[in-house]
Amino acid sequence: MLSYTLRRLLSMIPLLILVSVVVFSLAKLMPGDPFTGEIDPNNTNVEYIEEQREKLGYNDPIPVQYQRWVTNLVQGDLGKSTTYKKPVMDVIVERLPNTIFLAISALMITYILAFAMGMYSGRKPYTVGDNLIATFNYTGIAIPQYIVAIIAIYFFAFQLGWLPSSGSMTPGLEQGTWEFWSDRIYHVIMPAITLGLFSTASYTQFLRNDIVQNSEQDYVRSARARGTKESLIYNKHILRNSIIPLVTFFGFDLATLIGGAIITETIFTYPGIGMLFIDSVNTRDYPVVMSLTLLFSLLTLVGNLVADLLYGVVDPRIRY
Repeated sequence: MLSYTLRRLLSMIPLLILVSVVVFSLAKLMPGDPFTGEIDPNNTNVEYIEEQREKLGYNDPIPVQYQRWVTNLVQGDLGKSTTYKKPVMDVIVERLPNTIFLAISALMITYILAFAMGMYSGRKPYTVGDNLIATFNYTGIAIPQYIVAIIAIYFFAFQLGWLPSSGSMTPGLEQGTWEFWSDRIYHVIMPAITLGLFSTASYTQFLRNDIVQNSEQDYVRSARARGTKESLIYNKHILRNSIIPLVTFFGFDLATLIGGAIITETIFTYPGIGMLFIDSVNTRDYPVVMSLTLLFSLLTLVGNLVADLLYGVVDPRIRY
């Protein structure tokens, strides 16, 4: 396992280099010029502008600019935000806890609901309850995330007034208190459900189909022939094998939920890195856009690695 992990980590290096080239190239192809956010907008003197361009390195060849960006990146310098006028790392660190809290909440909702509904449908297939859950699954898979968010805001925030439609917390609360965390949970419920709906529907249907398929295997018939209790057969034999592929999806969820938070956070005005990404694109804040794009790519690679490692952990038959 250790040697496999090391090989995978080494194989990520050329991928990261390729991703950095793509990210840098896309930033250069974006409309506008990041230089305009780094100079005094009131000074329109041509000599001043050319002097600053030369000073900041925007007249250097593209390979030189890429080398300088990568060198700073390796040293932990992500540049300075042209919108917030402070280091990009500080801007991301301020927003990252909100996105992590949202992603963890969505993961908890996804796996709790998926396990509960998937086990019920798998044990009682083709019943009324199974058909209702299947209807929910196909609806959750078919409806786009932004449509779900708009409908949720309209009914639960505007019509019923049960949940807030925006923000991550009520201003003025003292951090670390029960009121603070309960308010955070209160604000994250609707975005988390919206963000995790697609995964919940997919995992529920996946688990249900796997349980139904495994219940017809020979080892299950043998267990029933020995007089083993039905609950024990499902909980120990069938479920244990059915959740193996499901657990491995956890690694992919790490990247999918944080990347998918871009739409959810923007609609709910939830101040995380997803909303930061959209705002940075609109304001042409190139250093933030490049850093977040690279972060999303890195999370995808790490998610793939975690998924592979989890598969070997939950299924001892696999040896790397």
